[in-house]
Amino acid sequence: MSRSPLALAALATVAIPGLDAYDVRRPATTGSDFDVAVVVDSVRRRWVVRAPQHAGAGAALEAEVALLEALAPHVDEGRLPFVVPRPVGFAHLPEGGRACVHREVVGRPLRLETLRSGPGLAASVGRAVAAVHELPTAVVEDAGLPVYDAAGYRDRRQAEVDDAARTGLVPPTLLRRWEEMLEDVALWRFRPTVVHGDLTSARVLVADGAVAGILDWGGAMVADPADDLSALLVAAPEDAVDAILESYLLRRTELTDPHLADRAMLAGELALARWLLHGVRSGRRDVVDDAVEMLRDLDEHTRVDDEATAAL
Repeated sequence: MSRSPLALAALATVAIPGLDAYDVRRPATTGSDFDVAVVVDSVRRRWVVRAPQHAGAGAALEAEVALLEALAPHVDEGRLPFVVPRPVGFAHLPEGGRACVHREVVGRPLRLETLRSGPGLAASVGRAVAAVHELPTAVVEDAGLPVYDAAGYRDRRQAEVDDAARTGLVPPTLLRRWEEMLEDVALWRFRPTVVHGDLTSARVLVADGAVAGILDWGGAMVADPADDLSALLVAAPEDAVDAILESYLLRRTELTDPHLADRAMLAGELALARWLLHGVRSGRRDVVDDAVEMLRDLDEHTRVDDEATAAL
């Protein structure tokens, strides 16, 4: 079911006794699994209310709440150099499950194209990601979120490639590239860490030239740290990529992973395969066409790069 902003504001007043809702609005972006609204109270404090649209989303929200509660001490004690949402109230839903309310995290979404080299925002991004990967894996395990070892995570990636291959829509040279990387055993020798799991620029909030907050922790797991770097390394300017990686590596205490960047780039490429599979499974022709076009562009780009490398 889909709830109106007014219905969500009513849930917020139930979740937070004494909250006097003055205004309510939809955020700029919302996911497909939750109804979300920003409620402004009578003293201009801003609250975010999230209500799951189905039982699966409700279970995911409960796991995310457990994780956020475990992350709070790491924020308070400075191990995480940014803030995370802090659930402060809940409202039971008629169909089961709960809506969750937290204070809005201050900041604007990260714009990767504006990053530059040096000790500024790019370095802050690297430190923030590294801090996530330094967290004890127990925070994820205790929340009931997925935990993978390196071999199991490689198998997961292989299954994605196999499913994408069965569509017949992935360029053969691109499939061979992915298969070769998946068969390279050395590439997949890594120590699994806590990962955010969906660390796009929209989830990273910036204020005063530094990372101020990270949102949407429902996809967190213990898995490949390269995943959290993939979207950043693919979209950021080249000189900013170096700054992100340098500050990331300086912040990590146990890192012997020479293939981290290679797996991060592969993860970025496989995101297109997942987009294709989403379009196929949901029957959305527009998504399929978009994915096919991006896969063709990627295939052409990688073939040009491979030819240039072979010529050296």
